[in-house]
Amino acid sequence: MKGKATSIDIAHLAGVSQATVSRALCGSPLVNEETRRRVQAAAEQLNYKLDKNASNLRRMHTGTLALLFFEDPTADESHINPFFLSMLGSITRACALQGHDLLISFQQLSDDWHADFADSKKADGLILLGYGDYLAYRDKLEKLVAQGTRFVRWGAVLPDQPGVSFGSDNVCGGREVAEHLLERGCRRIAFLGDASSHYPEFFGRYNGYVEALNAAGVEVDPALQENAESTEHSGYEAMRRLIMREVGFDAVFAASDLIAIGAMRALSDHGLRVPQDVALAGFDDIATASFVNPPLTTVLQDTGQAGAVLVDSLLGLIRGESVESEVLPVKLMVRKSSLR
Repeated sequence: MKGKATSIDIAHLAGVSQATVSRALCGSPLVNEETRRRVQAAAEQLNYKLDKNASNLRRMHTGTLALLFFEDPTADESHINPFFLSMLGSITRACALQGHDLLISFQQLSDDWHADFADSKKADGLILLGYGDYLAYRDKLEKLVAQGTRFVRWGAVLPDQPGVSFGSDNVCGGREVAEHLLERGCRRIAFLGDASSHYPEFFGRYNGYVEALNAAGVEVDPALQENAESTEHSGYEAMRRLIMREVGFDAVFAASDLIAIGAMRALSDHGLRVPQDVALAGFDDIATASFVNPPLTTVLQDTGQAGAVLVDSLLGLIRGESVESEVLPVKLMVRKSSLR
């Protein structure tokens, strides 16, 4: 071969796409080991050397990604949902494997963060975690798209959303929780969480719950739904309001583990036992879920896979590749809180 080998040459020799070559040579965890070995063997055969510094200079890249956390209501001063803390570790590892630095910034939704990061050139692209009211947040996403900012976000995957999003299969998870509670003989299943387009992840979980009840011929009673934000305090108050209404229920599906943990405390304070009197399930599988008493039935969102997908997809956008939004699978984790 005449001249210096390119990633296109490696792709042809290894029988893969150019994008796969880039991912394999950068150590992406989304490339399986067999493909990685084939790409590396082709690169060695062609005497190809990956010069990351030169590549960054040519593309005017910083080699840095920015992770923006957005404020969440919490009982302490962190203002960070513990679910996102677990994702932080996986994003950090994925960046290290890709040879990129990670800039972490905590933002208030009221600030002009969308303008600041588009103009600062501190990072090649943004990863967005947490957003509160989606309808209030959406306008800033549209401005990021208009400015040409490369970004990916974790959240509900919606048909008309601005930019690229990755999120768990909330509808499937909600359906599996409700089906599990129905199989345990529950028929009056309450739902704690905002069931509206303002909070589309919770709304997806609620819609899955409704699908399961309808399929089982069980009436969906609006009196059994109570709004709650993703905090223990909000879960406690929502559960307390539901109990005081005396509508009667034998199970509770909380839209997040934090809501479920607050609800568990409220049930105990009112003399109701979990799971003997009320079966209880949450969503997220945060670290605390398996250590509360009784251990909480919940839905696992794979934060390790999520972090790798977010980083890999953002780097794809930075390279000019086409990247599509994606819904990631979830897994029901059955524990004692729902086993009546």
